[in-house]
Amino acid sequence: MLHALLVSVFSANMIVAAPAPMAGMAPHVVASAALLPPIGLADSIVVEKKAHVLTLFRDGKPMRSYLVALGGRPLGDKLSAGDKRTPEGVFYIDARQPNSRYHLALHISYPDAAHRARSIAAGVQPGGDIMIHGLPNGLGAAGATHRVNDWTNGCVALTDEEIEQIWSAVPIGTPVEIKP
Repeated sequence: MLHALLVSVFSANMIVAAPAPMAGMAPHVVASAALLPPIGLADSIVVEKKAHVLTLFRDGKPMRSYLVALGGRPLGDKLSAGDKRTPEGVFYIDARQPNSRYHLALHISYPDAAHRARSIAAGVQPGGDIMIHGLPNGLGAAGATHRVNDWTNGCVALTDEEIEQIWSAVPIGTPVEIKP
């Protein structure tokens, strides 16, 4: 995973100009959170894997969206530990980890009963350490370049500044929907 992140950073440094915003990107999608004002509490999170976007919602309205990196094999639902897929479904934030290997981490309640049963039926372990987190400690300077490649083991990764904003807006118990 660290190797994939370093390759992402190296590849991004080879790009001469910053990439243009994706076509059709909503105005609440931010490329960098560094200069944005703080936000209020969110009551839900939606991750759209295909678009690589995490959106915070309050009262059904988008508050702010962030571009993200996902598991190294982002297509499809997570089945087993080590498959590098980000799970799909409805979960919730069940723990806050200020001292993780990453710059702040919000643990997601994966695996739920359905994922656990599916994995057991396939004869594999479902895995479980799925989080929304910042960059690995000591690599925060990589910033947005980490998004050049999907590099996590199934987590949702943001810049350190972005996870700090989300950390302040998301309490334990917040629902998280991860869509294909």
